[in-house]
Amino acid sequence: MNQQDVKKESFEFNKLEKKLRRNVGNAIVDYNMVEDGDVIMACISGGKDSFAMLDILLKLRQSAPIKFDVIAVNLDQKQPGFPEHVLPEYFDSLGVPYYIIDKDTYSVVKEKIPEGKTTCGLCSRLRRGTLYSFAEKIGATKVALGHHMDDIVETMFLNMFHGARLKAMPPKLLADDKRNIVIRPLAYCREKDLISYAEKREFPIIPCNLCGSQENLQRQNVKAMLNEWDRQHPQRVYSIFKSIQNVSPSQLADEALYGFKELAIDRSGERKEYEYSAEEVSSSGTGTEVQYFDINNL
Repeated sequence: MNQQDVKKESFEFNKLEKKLRRNVGNAIVDYNMVEDGDVIMACISGGKDSFAMLDILLKLRQSAPIKFDVIAVNLDQKQPGFPEHVLPEYFDSLGVPYYIIDKDTYSVVKEKIPEGKTTCGLCSRLRRGTLYSFAEKIGATKVALGHHMDDIVETMFLNMFHGARLKAMPPKLLADDKRNIVIRPLAYCREKDLISYAEKREFPIIPCNLCGSQENLQRQNVKAMLNEWDRQHPQRVYSIFKSIQNVSPSQLADEALYGFKELAIDRSGERKEYEYSAEEVSSSGTGTEVQYFDINNL
């Protein structure tokens, strides 16, 4: 690679890094994800997203106007062939405090889920319970997960298609028992940018042997759909994400969210002018007689 190519590659990387840091910073500010004195438990799976999240959080911490700590935590689920040395060596190289939790959730999932069935649901529940309880043990005030914009949009469609629910993953979540707050600092980041960033940063990626080989997952089908949309309309995924930030309950159909049954007209006060034609056409019940009304004479 000649010097000009090196400069170009360096320029592109700096541009990408600034974009990701800006997106993470904006998400943190918009949802007040990180507060002064916070202890952030960054959950690192060994995938590109969690590596990028940790990398960006550590860099933002250096320039942030507030003080917060970051602790890396990995849940070793005892998957066969999992390279146990990779993450400790990487964390040591960063100088970040870390914990490795040993818990054999792999065997539980394999025992409970029939061969060929999706393991993600049970696996995620086991992980969540373990990580929530550990966050309390180490005094973490926020639990940071590496879900990005594509994950959030995919989850919304999965819930719509297979659960009949209009539900996604929020950038910030208070656990049901109110004992933990989950944050997703990558909520404004696109997966394609994180892929490029991970390649350039050469993170020591560890594949998931438990679910990564399940090619028929419904999530993969939704991902393929979104990728096709992305090729045809590059801003569509972003627009879908923005739509979950701009919800109009009265334009949906959830009676628990909006009181449709209690709706009543109110013609008190002076009526504002409606935006339509001054002439209205109406037909009688027989369909043979047409009457014309000048609305200004009503």
